[in-house]
This record gives sequence, structure tokens and C-alpha cells, in this order.
Amino acid sequence: MSESTAAFLYLVSGVLFILALRGLSHPTTSRQGNMMGMVGMAIAILTTLFLAGPSFGGFALIVVGIAIGGTAGAIIARRIAMTAMPQLVAAFHSLVGLAAVMVAAAALYAPESMGIGAIGAIHGQALVEMSIGVAIGAITFTGSVIAFLKLDGRMSGKPIMLPQRHAINIALGVLLVVLVVWFAATESHALFWLVVLVSLALGVLLIIPIGGADMPVVVSMLNSYSGWAAAGIGFTLQNLALIITGALVGSSGAILSYIMCKGMNRSFISVILGGFGGESGPAGGEDMGDRTIKQGSAEDAAYLMANASKVIIVPGYGMAVAQAQHALREMADKLKEEGVEVKYAIHPVAGRMPGHMNVLLAEANVPYDDVFELEDINSEFSQSDVAFVIGANDVTNPAARDDKTSPIYGMPILNVDQAQTCLFVKRSLGSGYAGIDNTLFYKDNTMMLLADAKKMVEDIVKALDR
Repeated sequence: MSESTAAFLYLVSGVLFILALRGLSHPTTSRQGNMMGMVGMAIAILTTLFLAGPSFGGFALIVVGIAIGGTAGAIIARRIAMTAMPQLVAAFHSLVGLAAVMVAAAALYAPESMGIGAIGAIHGQALVEMSIGVAIGAITFTGSVIAFLKLDGRMSGKPIMLPQRHAINIALGVLLVVLVVWFAATESHALFWLVVLVSLALGVLLIIPIGGADMPVVVSMLNSYSGWAAAGIGFTLQNLALIITGALVGSSGAILSYIMCKGMNRSFISVILGGFGGESGPAGGEDMGDRTIKQGSAEDAAYLMANASKVIIVPGYGMAVAQAQHALREMADKLKEEGVEVKYAIHPVAGRMPGHMNVLLAEANVPYDDVFELEDINSEFSQSDVAFVIGANDVTNPAARDDKTSPIYGMPILNVDQAQTCLFVKRSLGSGYAGIDNTLFYKDNTMMLLADAKKMVEDIVKALDR
């Protein structure tokens, strides 16, 4: 295959990736967008194989590698639960980072095969690209591993605050820059691995201080990092497909991180530097009254909603864990049959990753026109009869709006407490992923429905049928 033909095919795959991102921007076109991305990736892989023209033995090894990876991916995709999707995404990001490190190492030890010079005489530009790519890749790898451990519950979701962490991060950052410049000037293998080690440490230190409430932004940020790592290695390998794909993933991830930072009232620069999520102790300062709750039953909830004119449903991670989305849609259908106006309110960081709740509701065939983002529906809570909160904790906590001592103060929330009645479905009065108490539980207009989310909604459906 000629280089001009390969460049054209890479361009085609790049266009398909762009169309895939466009399709994924809306639920109605997401399947089509996903398919375009798959076709684009297939074209890029086949073009790379035919352009490289490996020997029979090399081609066989590549096929075996693709078969192993493809089989593992297919099995994981079929078995993974939607509730575990965030940690799966974090794990995949770690693999992208690790791949960037391994490819950079291969380029360092076998530069002739990459067309970037010879051992001891690698092109200076390639050394710079290689060192930047491996640094971002290593940071992405360990950062994603920590994110996976936090999301999967294998590490505490609370911020882990090291003494003088900012000074340590700054020192490591300066050291990393010095090592990159030194490596580019000397091509020292020892310096290359020092760059890797410092980057691995920096990845850990950037993510461990980040609290659970900020994890959706972390997933988005690491997605961006993995893209830039791939783009950096693409320059080293002079592979147009990697450059295009990496730049698309990196830029789209950065834009999504920025949007989510606005949704959480966080500093974008602080997110990039890992300096957010937890200068925090427990929420305090706001008077929670006598901390007594009003507890209700499925029959109480059914009566209130059946006699309402407008109900706004707020899903959260608790709904995902209980797999209650199908029962929830059935409940909404019953209410609509009674003439009740039903809408769904989605917070930008509901769940454990961007779009988590939207995917779950789409899985249950909830009409897209019934689902609204925070900025589009928040003003309607004061005119609604019932806000039905199912497993959404931190994103409904009034402390974020009213308590300046709260660690989540300033984060925009769904103003469910402004509804005439707030029905809150939760297994217990325990804190959310941010690790702080929810003052909403103790408000006069809140009725707690303490039970498994799926069972509670199914009981409400039964009560509506009576």
C-alpha cells in the first residue's frame, strides 16, 4: 500500500471518528455514532497492517494479539453491569496509558523499526515527542488505576490528603520537565525510565486527594489524558491515525471536563493539576434542626404522586445499583395514565461518570423528551408537587447551596427541596459518595422511603394499580 493511499484512508477514519463524536452527542443518534467509530477504527487498523507489511510471523503475532484482546473485550462488554461501567472506563484508560509507555519504550530500544533514527542517534524531535508521550501515558496509567480502585470500592472514596502535597506535586512537576529536557539532549535510557517513574508517582499523587463526589470529572479528565498520550506516541511513530484519534479524544475529553467543572463549580485548572476535591472535613455549620425524619411507605408515595399535577424524578447511583430503571419507567407510565405530568432531572455528575444516568434511562426506554439537564429544569421544582429522588444523594444536598463550611459548597444542585413534597428513596440515612450528611433528609417537606430502590418502586407501582 502506498503512503498516499494510507494517508487517505487515515483521513477517512478520522472523519468517521468526528462523525462518531457528533452522533454520540445525542441519545437518538448514539448507536449510529458508535457504529461509525467502530468502522473508522477497523479502517485505521487494517490500513496500519497493510502499510507496515509485516512478515508472516509478525502478521501472525498481530492477529493473535487482536484475537486475545478482542475476545477479552467482547466477554467483558457482555458481562459488565451498568453500575460497574465507570470503573471499567477507568481501567481501559489505564491500559491506554500503559500502551503509550510500552510503545515509547519500543521506539527507544528499536528506533530503526520506527523510522526515527538509530540507537544513540534518534532524531531530536522524536525524543521530545517520545518523552512527552511516555510522561502523559504513565500519569494516565497510575491515575486511572487509583480512580478504578476508588470507584470499585477497593480504596476509600474519601480524599487522601498528604502533608505538603502541593509542594510535592510542584517539585515532581519541575523534576519531570528537567528529566524530559535532559533525556531529549542525551538519549539516556536511565533518564527515560526516571521520567516513567516520576510520572507514575505523579499520577498517583494527582488522584488520591480527589474525593468521591468529583469522580465523574476525574474519569473525563483521564479520558483526555489518554488521548493526548496516544497523540504524542502518534507523532513518534509518524502515524496519522494515532495523531487524529488521540487529538480528538484529548480535546473532547478536555471540553467535557470543562463543562463538568462548570456543572460542579470547580476550577478547571485545579482539576488538571489534581488540586480539588477535598480540602474537607465533614459538613458542618448549618443547623439541621432536631435531625428527625419523616418516614413514609409505598402507599403514601403512590397517593401523593397519583394526586399530583407534576412530578419530577431525580435518578442517581442508588437507582443504578438497584437496577430500578425499568420499574421506574413503569411507575412513570402509570402516573401519566392518571394525567400526571412526569419529567426526569439529570445532574451533570449524577452517577459515577458523565452520562451514566442518561444511558440507564435510555436502557429502560424512557422517552428522550422527558429527560432534562439541571439548567433546563431546576427552576421547575418550585412549581412541582412532588420531587421523587431515587438514590441521588450529593447532587440534591442543600448544604452545597446553603452551608459555606461544606466540602461541596458551591456545587450546583437540583433544588428538589423547593418542591411541595420531596420523596427520597434510599436504603439508609448514610452519607453519599462525598462522605457528608445530606441536610435534605431532615427538612419538613421531605418524606424518606427507606428501602431497596427497585423494591420500593415496584411496591409503588402495585399501590398505583389498586
